[in-house]
Amino acid sequence: MSVELKLSRSNRIYRPSEALEGKIVVKTQSSISHYGIRLTLKGSVALQVCGGSAGVVESFYGVIKPIPIVNRSIEVKSSGKIGLGTTEIPFSLNLRQQDKNLERFYETFHGANISIQYLVTVDIPRGYLHKSLSATMEFIVESDKADLLQRPLSPEMVIFYITQDTQRHPLLPEIKSGGFRVTGKISTQCSLSGPISGELTVEASAVPIQSIDIQLFRVESILLGEKIVTETSLIQTTQIADGDVCRHLSLPIYVILPRLVTCPTILAGPFSIEFKVAIVISFQSELSKLHKKSDPKTPRLWLAMETLPLELVRTK
Repeated sequence: MSVELKLSRSNRIYRPSEALEGKIVVKTQSSISHYGIRLTLKGSVALQVCGGSAGVVESFYGVIKPIPIVNRSIEVKSSGKIGLGTTEIPFSLNLRQQDKNLERFYETFHGANISIQYLVTVDIPRGYLHKSLSATMEFIVESDKADLLQRPLSPEMVIFYITQDTQRHPLLPEIKSGGFRVTGKISTQCSLSGPISGELTVEASAVPIQSIDIQLFRVESILLGEKIVTETSLIQTTQIADGDVCRHLSLPIYVILPRLVTCPTILAGPFSIEFKVAIVISFQSELSKLHKKSDPKTPRLWLAMETLPLELVRTK
């Protein structure tokens, strides 16, 4: 025998003002008795501190008490029997209670140290002599339409330029002495349903270029006592040029944002989730071949980069 949850939407995306709808599917090879069918809805912000920027004291704390968002349950069916075969029991559960409009529903996010998750669980207790049936499914929460940004995003972009003089880390002697100049513009406020866009031009470079990449980072900060612990981690890398590109040729920047590992920028009291975008120029070097798995957060002698803050928003 088994029990599973099937939600009404295949993408499992719901808004706080909507009802979570679906059906409980029970399959049995014989008729069974039960003590009620209960549905539980839980949403929370899970915080943890580990390694990286965390010190000895912070690492000792490890997992911090989760921040509850929603936690309630309803009885879908009272005590009774479930017949032989497949039984489907429909359910509907409002995510936000009408008398609790102040509930803050953050969007679903799966990060390195911060996780915002929403789960629905069905429990069918059958007494001490029989094993209870249970199933859990994650669903995805996105912002209410009323909370979305009403105005369109500004088309303005941030202009950047990358040269040997803008780098705060050491460069290979041949790169620094020969010089290079890369200019362009990139959007630093983006809709989650749209791309990071812009353009880039290599105006000069004495050393041949190996590749040009756009890297997306998440910056997770957690308030721990009187200290803020911040961890930056790479989400994805998108290559926009391979090899020694032509000089004075405009290259388009178009990066699709991944789901679940991104969310609207959050600046809450106990935690914050922010993002950064980096333009990374890799120069051809024998030294780079010896460090293929280098840490993207650690500047290397054969890399030049420009990092900019990125604000992500949910728009209509």
